[in-house]
Amino acid sequence: MTAAAVLAAYPVMAAIVLPRLLDRAGWADRAPRLAIALWQAACASVVVSVLLAAFALAVPAAVVGHGLAAFFAACAAWLTHGAGMTAGTTAVAVIVAGAVTARIACRAGAVLVRAHAERRRHAETLALLGRHDGRLDAIVVDYDERLAYCLPGRHGKAVITTGALRSLSPEQVAAVLAHEQAHLRGRHHLVLAGAETLATAFPGVPLFERARTELARLVELLADDVAARRHPRILIATALVGLATGRAPAFTLGAGGETALARVRRMLNPGTPLARRQRLAGAFAVGLLLGGPAVVALLPGLDSFLAHHCHEFLGL
Repeated sequence: MTAAAVLAAYPVMAAIVLPRLLDRAGWADRAPRLAIALWQAACASVVVSVLLAAFALAVPAAVVGHGLAAFFAACAAWLTHGAGMTAGTTAVAVIVAGAVTARIACRAGAVLVRAHAERRRHAETLALLGRHDGRLDAIVVDYDERLAYCLPGRHGKAVITTGALRSLSPEQVAAVLAHEQAHLRGRHHLVLAGAETLATAFPGVPLFERARTELARLVELLADDVAARRHPRILIATALVGLATGRAPAFTLGAGGETALARVRRMLNPGTPLARRQRLAGAFAVGLLLGGPAVVALLPGLDSFLAHHCHEFLGL
């Protein structure tokens, strides 16, 4: 019961405290990939903790300690003969876990289906209005507004307008398209879809709301860093200035947008990369967030297992 109480209390505290702690991480802009992993791990830890709290309530520690066979036997006994306070608690735990899982699954399906439909319609429009440029490896659209974005998906493609091509130098165009290709290769749209799923499935939860905003910013920083491996940072910065006023479709990932000017400053004044010790600390935090709830849930079963077998051993 103690494990269940800890696992049930953690999501409430984490949903409020973790976004404040992560927002204070001044190193996030210097290591966006690690920061993305931390935000994702924080969100996952809250969801997993809720599910494991239900598991800890539904399944006695002794059952976990004695193995899967006893677990299935206990499940069958509960389904056929369950009664009283224990059965009622178990039923509530199962209902909560099922409701949380179903809510996440339904919202994930809705987010992915809607995005797929919107991207398919946009791809059909691009097929009519755009032309593929083999040299750029991008779709060129005859449009005066300066835009560069990518259309994610199984057949993802980078898109750039003639307005952007006229205003940017060939080197800047190459840097911008490298940014978009980084989005496609990294499947950043799935990162954003996951954040959107949790934020809409459980509206008002501070962690999920903040993660949606912060992950959208961090994937842009990460794409900038990937592009900077092959192109001078000054080219990326000047290209972002040229695209800052562009507004790509909401279901795509664009090089410009609201974060463009802040990213220009970051490109021109890059921070010092994290030291190895700091990266290891960040990786440890990710592991702790992901594995911590599972350890808490399994400790009572492990304790029961050791107590049972040590008793048998001493009895011999």
